[in-house]
Amino acid sequence: MDVMGDKATLLETGRFVQPADFSESTGDLSQPMDRDETGEAAEEARQRLAAQSGDVEAMSVLGALLLRRGDLDGAEPHLRAATAAGDRAAANNLGVLLHQRGYAEDAAGWWRIAAVAGSAAAAHALGRHHRERGDEPAAEYWLRQSAEQGHALGAYALADLLEHRGDTGAEQWMRIAAERGHREAAYRLARALDRRLGPEGDVGDDHGAGAEAEQWYRQAAARGHRRAALHLGAILERRGALKEAGRWYLTSAKDGEARAACALGFLLRDAGDTESAAVWWLRAAQDGDGNAANALGALHAERGEPQTAERWYRAAMDAGDDNGAYNLGLLCAEQGRTAQAEQWYRRAAYAGHREAANALAILLLQGGDTAGAEPWFSKAAEAGSVDAAFNLGILFAGRGEEAVALRWYERAAAAGHTEAALQVGIARLRDGDEAEAERHLRCAAGGGSAEGAYRLATVLDARRPPVPAHSLGEPVHTEKSECEEWYERAASQGHRRAQVRVGMLAAARGDVVEAARWYREAAEAGSRNGAFNLGLLLAREGSDPEAAVWWARAADAGHGRAALRLALVYARRGELAEGQRWADRAVALGPAEVAERAARLRDALREELSA
Repeated sequence: MDVMGDKATLLETGRFVQPADFSESTGDLSQPMDRDETGEAAEEARQRLAAQSGDVEAMSVLGALLLRRGDLDGAEPHLRAATAAGDRAAANNLGVLLHQRGYAEDAAGWWRIAAVAGSAAAAHALGRHHRERGDEPAAEYWLRQSAEQGHALGAYALADLLEHRGDTGAEQWMRIAAERGHREAAYRLARALDRRLGPEGDVGDDHGAGAEAEQWYRQAAARGHRRAALHLGAILERRGALKEAGRWYLTSAKDGEARAACALGFLLRDAGDTESAAVWWLRAAQDGDGNAANALGALHAERGEPQTAERWYRAAMDAGDDNGAYNLGLLCAEQGRTAQAEQWYRRAAYAGHREAANALAILLLQGGDTAGAEPWFSKAAEAGSVDAAFNLGILFAGRGEEAVALRWYERAAAAGHTEAALQVGIARLRDGDEAEAERHLRCAAGGGSAEGAYRLATVLDARRPPVPAHSLGEPVHTEKSECEEWYERAASQGHRRAQVRVGMLAAARGDVVEAARWYREAAEAGSRNGAFNLGLLLAREGSDPEAAVWWARAADAGHGRAALRLALVYARRGELAEGQRWADRAVALGPAEVAERAARLRDALREELSA
């Protein structure tokens, strides 16, 4: 083709019409021409008159107007005429038109002419053309030409090419494209920074990569990028800025992002608006979001609608979410449909769902299939299930394989499992490693284990100097020690031995009311020691009849000292036969010291009865 004019002259005219830009997400060509559309009809009429009179510039502009409208047949003759007259802008747009008609090679020829003349947009289009055909060196050359001239799409396409190759220069060009307003570049740059922080990174920090990632998410979201709005919402939600997070989720969801609709549903549910949450979950689930389908299933299960719940769990499963099968298993297990529960657990477990593997193992264990349960526990534990690691500890401990059990307990404890930490603490106490035992017991107690709090208190209690003898009601010390605080924590959680110990410590301080309260609470929960101590307290306060009631309860539960106290009470009352009966019971219950005293009392009562 004969090329007329030189580059400088053409650039000076300012008549280059940009070739169609490739869209950010798909690479398809969009409409060309960057002129304002206001008064376009009048402009077209004016340009048409000028073109009919032979004005080359008017032919080029008219062709571009028609091309933008989609009138390819109307645009082509004007663009070809202007191109034949040497108009490079027309050559550029003719390339766009031919590309849209499917004549890619002819389009590339015209783009090359415009690119050589300095068109950044044409260089971008030509670079994309070469990349689509696998000629990456040529693609890089033209894309670099476009990017270096400040073309945002050229910078983005170059970054994409370099990133595909693993070239470290990709981020620089992605950043340049983002700075020039390319929303997909801003999103991808944010994602790269986000990934650099690691899976647990908080991208909401006020400094460093986290803050920068958030900035680029904001830029992309503000330009209508729905996935950026989703990620921005997630950042804000983690930070606790729930209102702003909800706005971005809503923006993304309205643009069709199912994950944002699902996240918005959870945000609304947590705010107490379950009905609105269900609306967004429904929208997301209908768009194929398995997580939303699971949420709907759980919602209907809570409402007592198992059939509807099952339908949504199946929808989640069909969407590829293994939680659907797991939840179906849970639903069937709650309904007593054990065979179906096992079926769904197996399906999810075979797909790699670790909690399903753990649930399947528990189901098998409950059915007596220990051999079948163990490999599923192991599979779940190796996949990271803390509960499965703890369950393996229980399994091996039940077999007497304490060393293996301890290893699994330690693994679960290291991941924060409260009861596993308790078991490790108990094992370390048994081995005499008090320091390590205390560390694990503190973890267990801090995690809410009443037994852990009690055992930690006993460790600390053993280190205290002995409390001097006292008379009830005379304070020995007034400040609570750390061990007493742990006893009280366990006691407040219903731990009966802790309640008794708290009562004893309160009595040692002379706080009779507090001591009686804890003894009574323990006794009413079934503690024989609590009942016995409450009896002692009442007896010292002069309430012998009530004391006898609690001693009787303690003795009936196997407390030998309580039986001896009752024998003495009845002996003093003159009810010798009843006293002898309780003395016999004390002898049987022990311990040795009590049995010896009870035997002497019994013999004395027997002699008196026979006299």
